[in-house]
Amino acid sequence: MDRMNEIETKLRDSAAALAEAPPAGLDRQIVERAGGEKLVDVAYCSVDSPLGPLTVAGTRRGLVLVSYQEPDDELLQRLADDLSPRVLEAPAQLDEARRELDEYFEGEREEFELPLDWSLVRGFARRVLRATAGIRYGDVSTYTKVAGRAGNARASRAAGNALGSNPIPIVVPCHRVLRTGGAMGGYGGGVERKEFLLRLEGALPD
Repeated sequence: MDRMNEIETKLRDSAAALAEAPPAGLDRQIVERAGGEKLVDVAYCSVDSPLGPLTVAGTRRGLVLVSYQEPDDELLQRLADDLSPRVLEAPAQLDEARRELDEYFEGEREEFELPLDWSLVRGFARRVLRATAGIRYGDVSTYTKVAGRAGNARASRAAGNALGSNPIPIVVPCHRVLRTGGAMGGYGGGVERKEFLLRLEGALPD
């Protein structure tokens, strides 16, 4: 998918037909018009963080993605394929998500209050992530315990795979799941980021 999706292309073409050069503020007008006419199914934006830039995306149901990947054509194509082709960069529609993430990284928020859209995960993996969402700030659990809460304590490997592909990390705190015995285990964003988040929450000594 081209970075400029079909909605944005059509709106820009309409505007370009009215003048030799698009008017100042056209990008904002495009987003406002698309949002007002409910042409956008998936809004996304980039958010600065101590862990590097995050791509955040949401639908009308709620937050659907927090990614350590830049919002490039590959990521946008994945959103289009898995959710809807009507994808648009619309930071204003994600103001609440950006605010809560900022507060979390500043040590001012221990619990996210954002509605979540679980559309990118299904079956046992969804049950694993829902169980993980219940691990409190500053606490940790294990792959075996999370698998048990999801309905199959023997499926710790499958639970690990679900956590490794968590589409909403940080908000759904897969970083709080360790191996039995306390070893870090893996993390989709890299073990260094996992350690940073646990230290931020006081679950690891500085």
